[in-house]
Amino acid sequence: MTVTRDAVLATLSRLALPDGGDLVSRDLVRALSVEGGAVRFVIEAPDPDTARWMGPVREAAEAAIHALPGVTSASVVLTAHGPAQQRAGQKTTPSLKIGGHPTPQAGPARIAGVDRILAVGSGKGGVGKSTVSSNLAVALARQGRRVGLLDADIYGPSQPRMMGVSKRPASPDGKTIIPLQAHGVTFMSIGLMLEEGEAVVWRGPMLMGALQQMLGQVAWGDLDVLIVDLPPGTGDVQLTLCQKSHVTGALIVSTPQDVALLDARRAIDMFGKLKTPILGLIENMSAYICPNCGHEAHIFGHGGVAAEADKLGVPFLGEIPLSLDVRLAGDTGTPIAVGEGPIAEAYGRLAQRLIGGGMA
Repeated sequence: MTVTRDAVLATLSRLALPDGGDLVSRDLVRALSVEGGAVRFVIEAPDPDTARWMGPVREAAEAAIHALPGVTSASVVLTAHGPAQQRAGQKTTPSLKIGGHPTPQAGPARIAGVDRILAVGSGKGGVGKSTVSSNLAVALARQGRRVGLLDADIYGPSQPRMMGVSKRPASPDGKTIIPLQAHGVTFMSIGLMLEEGEAVVWRGPMLMGALQQMLGQVAWGDLDVLIVDLPPGTGDVQLTLCQKSHVTGALIVSTPQDVALLDARRAIDMFGKLKTPILGLIENMSAYICPNCGHEAHIFGHGGVAAEADKLGVPFLGEIPLSLDVRLAGDTGTPIAVGEGPIAEAYGRLAQRLIGGGMA
């Protein structure tokens, strides 16, 4: 007997919570994945205080799903969406300031609890690098990985909108930053510290200091992989990331046309000079399939990234089609990899390839 997504949700809806309702009616289930007999999902509590007493709920949910016919394995992760609420009479904590000159550091430093760091880069803007970063993070989380996403595009942070997060991160001591949770992913962006539409007007040293803070002061917890969404180009953020932290490798995103590939080669050359391995190339917007007639059109060309990967002797990790649904999903704050369909499956295959290759 094959277990279904509906059967899993029906089972979870029968688990009453101590303070009322159930996991489904209160919308606490995230990143539900049913693959054969393997079921994985995240219980996202509204804050750390709630998460503290939900341990037994997680255990009960895991046991109930494991008991379903057709289930061979059940993996349930408990996370908290936001910071703990301030109690009456509690003293206010120091405000957190982001930006400033970087602190001296002797060589690359490891981030506590983070096994791997994947930098997602491109030589130019407009190739969908941020879209790939957010959807890849969600796809990895759906396959049971503990994933973090750092939006390092400090001048143009777009991940808060794409991940559907707008709450300002808390800081209990004015130094430690408590990241947020979205779609099973631990998340941090400079955009969460700004008013909507507010510009970051910083010179290089302040930008470098901000990135150093988000790498070293964020309480990332235990992560299998931290995905870093880099800005386009070959500037201060890329240099700081590769020189101040142990980056496992870089994923290069490009569209198939020659102009994009020209700039992608510059990004590859930069990572080579920084001694950061290139883990593979991803072709985004590889084809457009008309939803009415099914005709496949290669608006930006096709196969150019695969040919470039072959020429460079690095893995070609896959193609992501061009689709209006991707844009709509990003604008509404629910990455398309959260759901089902051809695009979500493409990201699922990309995640599987990274996991199978020991990269994530």
